[in-house]
Order: sequence, then structure tokens, then C-alpha cells
Amino acid sequence: MQTGIGPLDELVQGGFPVGAMTELVGETCSGRMSLALSFLSRVTAAEKVCAWVDASNTFNPTAAAAVGVDLRRLLWVRCGATEIVSEQEARKFTLPSACFMPRPVTKGLHGGGHGTHPRDEVKGLSAAVGKFLSDETIKARCAEPISKPRRIQASFESNLMSSSTKVRTAKRTRSYDAVEQALRSADLLIQTGGFSAIILDFGEIASEIVSRIDLSTWHRYRVAAEQTQASIVLLSQYACAKSSSELQLRLSQLEDTCEERTVFTGLSAHVEVLRQRFTQTPSNVVPMRKPPQSVREARWSHRASWVGPL
Repeated sequence: MQTGIGPLDELVQGGFPVGAMTELVGETCSGRMSLALSFLSRVTAAEKVCAWVDASNTFNPTAAAAVGVDLRRLLWVRCGATEIVSEQEARKFTLPSACFMPRPVTKGLHGGGHGTHPRDEVKGLSAAVGKFLSDETIKARCAEPISKPRRIQASFESNLMSSSTKVRTAKRTRSYDAVEQALRSADLLIQTGGFSAIILDFGEIASEIVSRIDLSTWHRYRVAAEQTQASIVLLSQYACAKSSSELQLRLSQLEDTCEERTVFTGLSAHVEVLRQRFTQTPSNVVPMRKPPQSVREARWSHRASWVGPL
């Protein structure tokens, strides 16, 4: 399936393979997302449905629409996103104020226009008192001495490193949660079927976390992609799929292109084929040994809008 980039499609003989997995390996600002969006624009232009599993939380729908991606045919699965709730909004859900609010006056046999029945007023009072008198409130009002565990005094160096260590631990935990959600979502999408292309975005996840994913997971994705004839594209900083991927591409850092000394005209991308299986041979003779793999590269440029066409 073509990617929309002429030099790359010519290099890999037609584009990304169908029914297999493709890896785009590179650091930040190497053009992985631009290449994936160009591929999605071709797929959605053919009126096919795609999915983007965003574990890095970096997908921008505005930029995707500007490239030509049909957002009506794209499913965006956002993993690891947390919603921040203010303290005042949190109190509305924790305080049992609704239990103490009087009910509206009803006229009838028990109401009589003078309020509700005493039995109805008692309902819910015990639950409200139980929520109001929480464990912290009881401990604060208790007059008996409370035995607290003895606090071990930490050293000066550990106190200085405690805050930074907590921040790193929290970021690592969020990354692990995002990766786990992304893998589960990808399982559901691949097993369900109906998606011509599925993008797994692990671009901003540390390589030490992505490398810990079991190889059986990528093997299961490869088998499922072959059965459903879907193209799975993995964006990462580390080649983690190993032999389960049919095509592996390494992208280098984007370089500035300047036609003049002080005029910025665009960016130049460089890609290298690390691994490609089942390449087409010009002859009908099938060799008994695996032919030597030569290093193959391709370059293309992204021109700025103010420069104009070539």
C-alpha cells in the first residue's frame, strides 16, 4: 500500500505491506508521524477505515486533516489521558449534601400541605451521617491517644532525591499504564477486523519500557494482521518487534534545507531499510541461500508553504 512519498515507495517496492507489520524506528523529530499521516491520507482517500492507537498522546487531528487524512474514517484511541478535576468539583461528589436537602412539599394523604411524612425524612439519614463521620473525622475528634508508627529519619541526600524520584516513578507508571491500554486496544481492533490500517504510536515512550513488551505479543499481532489483511504500523524509538515485522525502517533526524543562507525552505528526511522480508527477485529462480542484504536508503524533502512548488 503506497505511502504517498515517491522515493520511499520506489525503495520498498510499492509501499507498506498489507497483512503484515511495519516498524518506523527513529528519535523525536525524525519524521515518523509525518510518514504515518501521509500513509493514512492514502488509505482514507481509498474510502477505507483506519485506527490510531495513541499511547504517546501526541496525535493532532488538525495537522492530520491538513495533510489530507479523512477524520470521518479514522478512529482515534487515546491512551493514558487523565482528566483533572478541581477541588470544588470533587467536594460536590464527596459531601453528602443531597441527603440533608428537604424534599419538595407534596399534597396528599400524608403530606397535607405541611411537608413530608416523618418516615420519609428518616430515610437516608444514617447513610448521610456515616459518610459525614468518616474515619479521618473520627480520629480527629477522638480523645484517646492514637499510637502512630515511629517515623524513621531519612538522610539528607535521600530527602533531596525524594521529590525527583517520585516524579520519575509517577511518569514511569503512567507510561506503563498507557502502553498496557494501547496493547489491549490494539488486540480488540485487530481481532474485531474491518480496519485496513492500524497505527501504534509508541514514539514518545522510553525505549526501556517498549523493549519489555513480550515478543509473543508482536507475533500474535502479525498472525492476526495476516488473517484480517490489515497493515499495522508501529512507531517507536527502538526496534522491538524483531522478526515479527516484515518491514523495518530507521529514520534519521530531519535536516534543514536552505536555498539561501538566511531563508528556511523546508526539511530533508532520510530513511534506511533495516529489514525487509519477501522481496521480489527479478528472476524466477529461487535461491537456496538467503541473499546478502545491502544497505538501502532514500531521501525526500518537505518544502515550506511559502516557498511554493518545485
